[in-house]
Amino acid sequence: MLQAGNLVEVVDLKKWFRIRRGIGKSRVKYVRAVDGVTFNVRRGETLGLVGESGSGKTTVGRTVIRLYNPTEGRIFFEGRDISGLDEKELKPMRRKMQMIFQDPYASLNPRMTVSDIIAEPLEVHRLASPAERKDRIHELLKIVGLNPEHANRYPHEFSGGQRQRIGIARALAAEPSFIIADEPISALDVSIQAQVVNLLEELQEKLQLTYLFIAHDLAMVKHISNRVAVMYLGKIVEIAPSSELYQHPLHPYTLALLSAVPIADPEAEAARRRIILAGDIPSPIDPPAGCRFHTRCAKAMPQCRKHPPELKDAGSGHLVACHLYG
Repeated sequence: MLQAGNLVEVVDLKKWFRIRRGIGKSRVKYVRAVDGVTFNVRRGETLGLVGESGSGKTTVGRTVIRLYNPTEGRIFFEGRDISGLDEKELKPMRRKMQMIFQDPYASLNPRMTVSDIIAEPLEVHRLASPAERKDRIHELLKIVGLNPEHANRYPHEFSGGQRQRIGIARALAAEPSFIIADEPISALDVSIQAQVVNLLEELQEKLQLTYLFIAHDLAMVKHISNRVAVMYLGKIVEIAPSSELYQHPLHPYTLALLSAVPIADPEAEAARRRIILAGDIPSPIDPPAGCRFHTRCAKAMPQCRKHPPELKDAGSGHLVACHLYG
């Protein structure tokens, strides 16, 4: 059962991808993309999920929504464990969970009109009769800031920002309560990014939506998120309310990420110290023992190399996985 107020709960979630390596590819190994992740998303909030490329953010989103089957762990949605459901059992749940994909150029079928793209969820879930679909499609286009006459055009006739609005309209068609936005603005021009984020905020308030907002732009995540979770190499290392995380980060990895975010004040920008991480993120095939960040951490202690830290409450709902904090 979910705790009161939670729409989604993820418990010790793992997603490993099997690969073969070596001569003749005889050795079986695993890419540990997500390796024991626990978090919750409260009804009506936006939980930001941040981290470097390769940290496992997108895999978390796709596994939570069951585009990938979890290797281990449990996923609860509206009080129901959906981690082991088959496709038939998942179908009514999929209506309530939708995804906005990162690349608006690749996520829309170029051979389908906008009308057909938005109508697809309506047909799959039998949400409107053929006579009602046209009105529903036009309504969705208006909601995302497009004109009804756009319905008969093809994706290549639109800009990147317009294509992402079409993707948002498709996600809204099934009337979901939970939307995973997988870096929905990273492929867009800077001038368009704020428009799309403002649209997502307006839709959240109007339609009572809950978001898991995956991104690497920490400034934008701060703007849109109620809480923020920080991932590193398949693990969540810190979760806190947005303002708390940005004002009082605890984990050395979070400190490094935030030190790279530009500050509008030139004097403050010149005075602060940038934290440069040594080396690259390790391979998820052979992750380091103990704390996975210890190979790049300037504050690493002997126990960091041996014992994985647990995600513990450091006070006021600020969770951190670091031996520096007990």
